[in-house]
Amino acid sequence: MAMDSNGAVETAADVRREISSLEKAKAQIEDRISALQARLNSYGLEDGSEKTNCSAPPPAEDLFSGKLSADMIYRYSRHLLLPSFGVDAQANLLKSSVLVIGAGGLGSPALLYLAACGVGSVGIVDNDVVELNNLHRQIIHSEAYIGRSKVESAAAACRGINSTVQIVEHKEAFRTSNALEIMRKYDIVVDATDNVPSRYMISDCCVVLGKPLISGAALGLEGQLTVYNYNGGPCYRCLFPTPPPTTACQRCADSGVLGVVPGIIGCLQALEAIKVAGAVGEPLSGRMLLFDALSARIRVVKIRGRSSQCEACGENATLTEQQFCNFDYEKFTQTPLSTSPLKLQLLPPEARITSKEYNEINKKGEPHILIDVRPAHHYKIISLPNSLNIPLGSLEGGLPEISAALEVNKAGDNSRDSSLYVICRRGNDSQRAVDCLHKMGFTSAKDIIGGLESWAHDVDPKFPTY
Repeated sequence: MAMDSNGAVETAADVRREISSLEKAKAQIEDRISALQARLNSYGLEDGSEKTNCSAPPPAEDLFSGKLSADMIYRYSRHLLLPSFGVDAQANLLKSSVLVIGAGGLGSPALLYLAACGVGSVGIVDNDVVELNNLHRQIIHSEAYIGRSKVESAAAACRGINSTVQIVEHKEAFRTSNALEIMRKYDIVVDATDNVPSRYMISDCCVVLGKPLISGAALGLEGQLTVYNYNGGPCYRCLFPTPPPTTACQRCADSGVLGVVPGIIGCLQALEAIKVAGAVGEPLSGRMLLFDALSARIRVVKIRGRSSQCEACGENATLTEQQFCNFDYEKFTQTPLSTSPLKLQLLPPEARITSKEYNEINKKGEPHILIDVRPAHHYKIISLPNSLNIPLGSLEGGLPEISAALEVNKAGDNSRDSSLYVICRRGNDSQRAVDCLHKMGFTSAKDIIGGLESWAHDVDPKFPTY
């Protein structure tokens, strides 16, 4: 036995316990110092100097080394605990780079999860700005960014989630003129666009550069997902050598989409990209996932393998970088790359009037009939007073109703004939309707140019648009 510094009797066991306690405390302090040092290094403050941009990623040589710092171990600990993922897959993610083309409904959740999960470098391509009607599904954006670049908004959100990931902003449209230059810097590509020419262009570019492509689509209440050009799997042209007819090519702006549907597909795109980057699991190559939101059904079906006759990746394919750059995807698909609404010119000028001209007719009380040819569920959203809803698809069956309305209106004022005007959402279906009416004998029918959107823009700014 011996006496401690306070004169109390202590045993060897007491000394061993105190040593053990101090060693444990020392280890905890050293771990804390290491974690703080790693955090300091990730902010680029090794020399102790101040830096205003604390969200800047660590140096590239550290980011892509595949080594996990103390902070990374803590941040991604739930990944590391998975036996089927673990340290190796996380290190692969840190060394990988993913290009997401489109920061909309599909790109929003994909980008958030790719950044959060630790993909080393994430590229964002988009040339659009944030609008109020984006926010129900494009969850990466906020009201504060309305009117501003989607790429800037998405990049800020990604950096806010994970400041150690390198976010590369491409505030431009993805076209054949810049596609190769942008895409060749990345390992994996996520197609988060919503139009046919872009799908062919992105797929061809991936084939030319040998990049795997995570392709998703969502419309209405349905979505689908597959992986192209991966480990000998098919490309987009293998499945669709001929573009679909333009009448089959719908967009969310025209047909609508339930906000959560692209969110689900976008999350699954992020999952497939992580599987490919991390070299884990079975990516959806040669298979397609089909999602039906209303019935809560998910099916995975086998799809055609790589086609030997494919013009892009087949046995005799000759697609080169130069050919890709010179290919006209809009002409090939008969569909514009632009997301701007279609503007038809089917009628001669004398068969059309502006919304301002129609407003003057209405104000003067001139006898007339206004036919709204939008679908019934569109008509319920908003309509002009005293309009008659006869959807374009039911126009022929609605002729008796139109004739009866004209007769009633004429009876109220025998001195003048009633006129017939047709309106729709944007002025396209109304032109089709007037063309049909002319052929069926209603030769005085006129289309209101630009439809309800023109009315809201030129006549009544408070009139709701959708």
